[in-house]
Formats: sequence, structure tokens, C-alpha cells
Amino acid sequence: MRLLIVIPAYNEAENIARVIEELKRTVPEYDYLIVNDGSKDNTAGICRENGYNCLELPLNLGIGGAVQAGYLYARENGYDIAVQFDGDGQHDAGSIPKLAEVLEKGEADIAIGSRFIDREGFQSSGARRAGIGMLSKLIRMLCGVKVLDVTSGMRAVNRRFIEEYAEHYAQDYPEPEAILYAGLRGAVIREVPVRMKERQGGQSSISPMKSVYYMIKVSLALLMGKLKARKDRKRGAGR
Repeated sequence: MRLLIVIPAYNEAENIARVIEELKRTVPEYDYLIVNDGSKDNTAGICRENGYNCLELPLNLGIGGAVQAGYLYARENGYDIAVQFDGDGQHDAGSIPKLAEVLEKGEADIAIGSRFIDREGFQSSGARRAGIGMLSKLIRMLCGVKVLDVTSGMRAVNRRFIEEYAEHYAQDYPEPEAILYAGLRGAVIREVPVRMKERQGGQSSISPMKSVYYMIKVSLALLMGKLKARKDRKRGAGR
């Protein structure tokens, strides 16, 4: 199966070379695509200097837009599996084959790298873990899918969901919404234990001050996603 690693990057000049060199060293059999999301630092220059495979967005779309651009690229170029992989150095390249294996065996449509199964490596702060737990319960209530690490940015999807996400992908903080979207459409979603590291440089897009706002916004977005899916089903049944 052809696999593409999609790496959304915004102001990752401190990390991007280290991330790509680790991928090339650890999983050279896989293709990768950096989606430079209108970075204001030297991310683009580093990619050009090193000859990295990079898609340059003309302006900052946010994490959702950058990832969706990667799915569009994967669809247009005939990939069977797309793996989302952060550009900040937190993800372990050695875990990618474990995610891919789940899809190659047909055991799931989506495989999510979870730090909360074996509880090894960086576990995030207590407050953030509590918030993730609340979102996990909300998603399970709305679509019946149990995922512990709902904000994990390390995930693999099969061809069906490459197609789905190329057309429909949440734009702000999309990881939980993408799980709900897939769960409401009958996706088989499986978590795979992975080890994550602390961010190697730069700053997270979610600061402690934004955490409460994030929780409220994502919770409302999940509820609206459930309502929209219900309306779409009713419309379809009425045709």
C-alpha cells in the first residue's frame, strides 16, 4: 500500500529539519509531505535548502486547513494510507508502521496513536488530560466510539477517509471533530499505543490561557456536528 506522511507545519523552523531527518532515517520506505501553513519564520527556507517535499500554502489556514490540504494531495496522488504527523518533534517516527499495519490488515479505517494506553513517554499536563477525558466522554456519548486520546495529532486513515477528509475537515482544532465525523459515518476506529515526546522547540497553538476557551468551543462544535449529521440523515431519508 502507498503511504503518505502529512506534516502540517506553522513556524517550525526549530524543529522541521530534525523531524524530516528522523523520518528519512527511520521510515525511508514512506513518502512525506510538509504542508507549510504560511509560516512567518524560516520554515519555508529550511525546506527549500534541504530539498524537502513541501507544499507551500500562500496564507495561514490553520491546522485544519493544512491537514486537509495534505489529504487533498494524498487523494489526487492515489495514496492508500495517509498519516498525520506533527512537525514539532513530539511524535515518534518508529510508531508509524504500527498505525499502518492496522489499516493494511483491514482491522480499522482509522488508527490513532494514543499516549494513554501504555502511559509511556510525555503525558501532557494534568489539566489538559482532564480536558481530553471530558472530550473523550462527550464523543462516546454522541457517536458510541471510545477513544482515549482524542486530541492526538498522530493518526492514520485509509483510502475511504482520505476521500472523506479531502472534502470535509474541521478547520480550527480538528482532531476531536474528525473522530466524531468518522464515528457518525460508521468508521472503525482503533487506538494504538505510542510514545510521545515533549515539544522540541517553538510554541504550542493552545496556551494554558486558551484551554478553557478551547474546551467550550470544541464541545459546542461536537454537539453541532452531531445535529448536522442527524439533519443530513433526515434529508437523505426524505428523498
